[in-house]
Amino acid sequence: MAFLWLVSCFAFISAAYGCGAPAIPPVVTGFARIVNGEEAVPHSWPWQVSLQQPSGFHFCGASLVNENWVVTAAHCNVRTSHKVVLGEHDRGSSGEATQTMKVQKVFTHPEWNPRTINNDIALIKLASPVSMSSHVGPVCLAETADAFTPGTTCVTSGWGLTRHNAMFTPNQLQQAALPLLSSEQCKTHWGSQISDVMICAGADGASSCMGDSGGPLVCQKDNAWTLVGIVSWGSSRCSTTTPAVYARVTELRAWVDQILAAN
Repeated sequence: MAFLWLVSCFAFISAAYGCGAPAIPPVVTGFARIVNGEEAVPHSWPWQVSLQQPSGFHFCGASLVNENWVVTAAHCNVRTSHKVVLGEHDRGSSGEATQTMKVQKVFTHPEWNPRTINNDIALIKLASPVSMSSHVGPVCLAETADAFTPGTTCVTSGWGLTRHNAMFTPNQLQQAALPLLSSEQCKTHWGSQISDVMICAGADGASSCMGDSGGPLVCQKDNAWTLVGIVSWGSSRCSTTTPAVYARVTELRAWVDQILAAN
């Protein structure tokens, strides 16, 4: 299985840090919410990235896919002046052994459409490789052929708002367990706005919110946490009865592979 993990993580990482296998196991209650938050076990989502302005202001999440690359949402509009921070849990603490990386280049999906929010994915090439550790490790990427069935419980994480009108984002990383929805179920909420490059989760008492954008929606596959969605858009009030919408990684995996192979 470790071999398969390495293949799906592009074989860039030593076997000690196979993708999707946190050294510190996450604990998810199943009914937590990023809105009205449940704090994650510190460093149990080691691929979680905080994208920050030069001032240190957190504006989006992202996920580490190997020592040189991070994936986020195109709408986060990442620039080479931004900072990529790994190994963080409590953004209010100065005692964590975080890694702050510089952005070498940003690759945005060529068919990213800010009007329809289709193909909401961007890849960040880091200026230098990260050091893998118990607090920093890659997530597996869903394969093009993977099928994740509606009703599967998956987990999203981030430092986004814990209610839509909150003044500040939380310092501690939050997590929420969310069921996947079929496209048909999602269209009952969002209609024709839902396309094949989107996957929906939630409407079950939890929701992603502003500041979670670009972060992970992970599901377990063969005992490895696998990136199935990238936080994209949803209810402007972060409603916990409306599904949040994520960029669908299975539909975007071929483009990811192409960029990584060429760069």
